[in-house]
Amino acid sequence: MTAPDDTAAPAARPARGRPRPHLLPLWVFCTLTGAWLVLPALVVVPLSFTDKASLAFPPTGWSTRWYANFFTDPQWSRSLLDSLTVALAVTATATVLGTAAALGLTRAKVRGLPLAHGALLAPVIVPGVVVAIGMYGLFLQLRLTGTFFGFLMAHTVLALPFVVIPVTAALRGFDTRYEQAAAVLGAGPLTAFRTVTLPMIAPGVAAGALFAFVTSFDEVVVSLFVQSPYLRTLPVQMYSSVTRDTDPTIAAAATLIICTTTALVTAAALLMSRRSHAG
Repeated sequence: MTAPDDTAAPAARPARGRPRPHLLPLWVFCTLTGAWLVLPALVVVPLSFTDKASLAFPPTGWSTRWYANFFTDPQWSRSLLDSLTVALAVTATATVLGTAAALGLTRAKVRGLPLAHGALLAPVIVPGVVVAIGMYGLFLQLRLTGTFFGFLMAHTVLALPFVVIPVTAALRGFDTRYEQAAAVLGAGPLTAFRTVTLPMIAPGVAAGALFAFVTSFDEVVVSLFVQSPYLRTLPVQMYSSVTRDTDPTIAAAATLIICTTTALVTAAALLMSRRSHAG
């Protein structure tokens, strides 16, 4: 009896990376849907380079004057600085709180965890205007409207789910035997988390931090309710500008936001992909 020929086995397997014929209509549908969603937003890119003082598409001439105006106009530059300051503070706060919440959701052995998980994800499910009205009423009572701390609290609540989700996924794929080995070697819980757990779930934490930054930097509905003349984020400034005039500076600001958020979301997706492949 002859041994089976192993050399024929790879030839019988379907080639990886080659699209299957019966999935081609699905790929076409997904491509057209993505183009339908993305292309209208990309119209602002050529509008930001127009040489006219109004928004007209297609542009008849090209200029970078509106980018120069964005960085030299005190209102636009101050709103950009306010957005970056708030977003960085929210990123740090939401990352710490979201990581701690994810640890509790995956490690705690108490009742009510599904309810707590649902409460943490509620800002994603509840309509933004409902959350904004509720926060506005509460912040009026606490005198937090228009304050940096008010923005920090409001944006942190909105960003928490986007930290909890990737960190929870990373922790559920984490082998707890590494922590047990560290404990056997004499490491305490905090030392084991800092030296073993955190480095291994770092891609999930970093992805959550990037998503938190994007969430805060792009937020407009809640920011409209908690703003003040002395603290106005860039999306709020854009909304005020488009209701007041048709200055193409808003197109330049939108282009910068699109480039920033696309780069950060792509980085977060790559980190999550790296974590899944490593797992």
